[in-house]
Amino acid sequence: MVSRFPLFVARRAVNAVVTIILMIALIFVIVHIVAPTPEDLAHFYTGRGCISQSFCLQLAHRYGLDQPIYIQFWNYVIGVFQGNLGTDTIYQLPELQVLARFLPITLEMVVVGSVLGVVIGIFTGAIAASNRNTKTDYGIKGLYLMTWAAPPFLAAIVFQLILAYYLNLLPTGNIANLTLTAPPVVTGLPMVDSILAQNWVYLYSYLQHLVLPALTIAVISFGSITRITRASMIDALDKDYVKLAYMKGLPKRSVVYGTAFRNAIIPIITLIAITFAFAVGGALVVEYIFNYHGIGYFTLQAVYAFDYPAVLAITIIIGLSVIIANFIADILYGVMDPRVRLT
Repeated sequence: MVSRFPLFVARRAVNAVVTIILMIALIFVIVHIVAPTPEDLAHFYTGRGCISQSFCLQLAHRYGLDQPIYIQFWNYVIGVFQGNLGTDTIYQLPELQVLARFLPITLEMVVVGSVLGVVIGIFTGAIAASNRNTKTDYGIKGLYLMTWAAPPFLAAIVFQLILAYYLNLLPTGNIANLTLTAPPVVTGLPMVDSILAQNWVYLYSYLQHLVLPALTIAVISFGSITRITRASMIDALDKDYVKLAYMKGLPKRSVVYGTAFRNAIIPIITLIAITFAFAVGGALVVEYIFNYHGIGYFTLQAVYAFDYPAVLAITIIIGLSVIIANFIADILYGVMDPRVRLT
């Protein structure tokens, strides 16, 4: 029998590309509503570089902003797919180069925080399910509901006050100790670059400063993971094959974390991917609280300086992260459950 998996991947890839184009189209429409004329568009994309009306019109002609709308849209879509997100009006560099400076810092923080949140969420959800309707279950539900309802900035401030100011266990902010020399940029990821340069002093300082932001991301992420894991595990524990495993005399730990968990993990995969994608957006607020110079710092700079190309580029990057995360989740779902490939 010919495998349907390549066709399944191809369908999901086409859906992802179409979704990306629709997202770009929506951004394009919003920009043209805000800036309806070629002169407005030139001012929108160049900021302070558009010093007079005649110069704005020259810029509009140079960049094709006075062409028919469908040509502008085609050029815009092609430019995005080629990595041309415009020129930053603050740094006077292509947006992709500026994002390459700030985005890896955020990604490293989000990956560490999301992985920690997923691990905590899965295990607390499994513990709550295996002890349902007990004090342990109620305690876990109360904890995840409290963290789930808390906005990211509140969780960040609470951790900063308790662990940094009152207990003085961790630094209050920044990426690392400002007196230390950062390692040469190779990947843009501070942890990886520190290891490559064998700069252990900077690595230790960086890890210390990473704890609070990553812990905040983990706390605001694990609630939804815990809730879905608990519900999925309860459903799995009620299945006949789980009852049969108990009848065979298998220990509770083996049944819960082996037989039941393998089948309960499938619905959680999509949520994990989406949680990671939205953690990138939540990181903007977390970085502001901890003075963490990642994409959140860059976003604030762009907003305060009316750097519209940067804001558009960041919007596209966050949108792409959500779409790509969903695509990966679909593929993993198909790997875990062959029945999905038939849909």
